[in-house]
Amino acid sequence: MHRESRGTQHTTTGKNTVHTQHRPTPTTTPSSTPSTTTLDHVSGTAIVVGASLSGLMSALTLARAGLKVTMIERSTDTGRTGAALHAPDGLLERITGLDASQVPQPLAPGIQTWFAVHSALRAAVDTNPLIELLQNTTVSKISQDAHAASVATADGQTMSADIVIGADGHRSTVRQHISPDHPDAAFAGYVIWIGIADESAIDHRRWPTDVAFLGGGGDTLLGYPLPGADGSLAPGHRRLGWAWYDSSRNDLLRSSGSVKGSVVRHSLMPAGIPNTTYRELARQAQNLFPAPWSQAILDSIERKAVIGTPIAEYVPTRLVRSRAAIIGDAAHVPTPMTGSGFSESLYDAEALAEAITDHGTTPAALQAYENARLRSARSLVQSGQGFSRSFARRS
Repeated sequence: MHRESRGTQHTTTGKNTVHTQHRPTPTTTPSSTPSTTTLDHVSGTAIVVGASLSGLMSALTLARAGLKVTMIERSTDTGRTGAALHAPDGLLERITGLDASQVPQPLAPGIQTWFAVHSALRAAVDTNPLIELLQNTTVSKISQDAHAASVATADGQTMSADIVIGADGHRSTVRQHISPDHPDAAFAGYVIWIGIADESAIDHRRWPTDVAFLGGGGDTLLGYPLPGADGSLAPGHRRLGWAWYDSSRNDLLRSSGSVKGSVVRHSLMPAGIPNTTYRELARQAQNLFPAPWSQAILDSIERKAVIGTPIAEYVPTRLVRSRAAIIGDAAHVPTPMTGSGFSESLYDAEALAEAITDHGTTPAALQAYENARLRSARSLVQSGQGFSRSFARRS
């Protein structure tokens, strides 16, 4: 990778590999068990913008294909409290190359905590000699020419590589470069309130063993048991995560600036949720949902440990522009109700690495990736839009 700062260009060595013009075709396929890859076998360079789940998966598959990968993450902490995701059996083993006994196991079928999945992926990245992670670095602009793609950062650096991959979420900067006429995900018309509570703080005797799907009308609740903070799986010593779909508070989202026009700007953090809203949610939870889920919500409200996430959706028209591509939520933003966001992001990462294995770090490779994934990405989002439109009209 090349870096420039304040107008002076220098080529770094060691983990920052010199830009490669002539490279052998890698022989390791992205879906195979990872082999030991060293800096002596670098076949190209890539910059991955974003170090959340899709960024970590992309870095791992690209490194497995022989690329030297530089990841750029704007924050120093990408953890999320209380979030859960659907992770089909075997996906974590496939992406990390670890044995099933070495990856976190689901408590409810197919349900993992976001933090557990992120930790497993991050551990695999941290031990890979072909991957470098730069945190607390914000990418402000993408550019490219016939030979390389570059990112400019907010602190004045310019970094270049053979390709740039955007894994920078639903407000993707890389997407703005790839699809400037269609850059923004659109507000879907509802918010998800998310929280987590210790079972030990709740007075209950019959603990859930599976995912609960409750409610109707303008309120739907997804509840899921999670390991305790100490990893305990014993009923009564675990945690209960909950996600409350609410289509009745769009005025609050707009007045708080969380949603502007049709664009989601940010989540409502605990301190930004009005006390009147906390009280309203508490009353509704008692009336709408049975124990222990209502108790878990009340406990979270009492501690003001609730986050409100406005839901956005994005149907892509393209995934690639020459030497730049997008994956994961940067490429397609479905409602969480589809339950497929994580697995589809993995399929993106694998398809990208497979295309590069076949074509090298070239525009042709990225076009092959788009050809393989665009239809599926569009279908994923569209499959959830019927729910979103129906649900948003119920309030």
